Amino acid sequence: MKPEMPRARRQRRVLPAEVRTGHLIAAAAELFLSKGLDATTVDDIVARAGVAKGTFYHYFTTKADVLLALRARFSQDFNSRAQAAIDACAPDDHHARFRAWLRGAVSAYVANFRLHDVVFHDFTHDRRRSQEKDMVIDQLAALLDAGQKAGAWNLPDTRAAAFILFDGMHGVVDDAIASARLDPEPLCEILEDMLGRMLIR
Repeated sequence: MKPEMPRARRQRRVLPAEVRTGHLIAAAAELFLSKGLDATTVDDIVARAGVAKGTFYHYFTTKADVLLALRARFSQDFNSRAQAAIDACAPDDHHARFRAWLRGAVSAYVANFRLHDVVFHDFTHDRRRSQEKDMVIDQLAALLDAGQKAGAWNLPDTRAAAFILFDGMHGVVDDAIASARLDPEPLCEILEDMLGRMLIR
């Protein structure tokens, strides 16, 4: 009888924390969209992510914490898409960079409005500031400030202009979504014309 060969020891695969949290956040996003926020449980999330319940509680305390992480990720992705559009333009063509931001922002919002409505469902006017909106406004204000310094336009207050431009874009896109007009191209054309007039010297 041949001696039994020792079995190869299986090494446990340990995923980095950001990968594990990413799986949990992605699973939560899918469930929030398909089942609704209130109907989704922590058990549902760990089952969809394929992890133990203890893994969930290692990174998050409650379902609300996952929602906050999803909200932050949504805003980061929104900014990243807009920034990629901006970076594709010449650094000294400030009007083109604004149009690129506008198109990136409109496209990102239209493509992800269902998730947006889930993660920002509890935003009310008594919350005057939010870290997520500040992130978007800071990006646009920096773009406007660079154009101001280069003499591309003359605005009395670039941060105030950023709020007007962002909220104007947001309102027009919200109205289009409510009317099931989900093609971003005509929205971009309207907004480029109307908002772009603010930036003409």
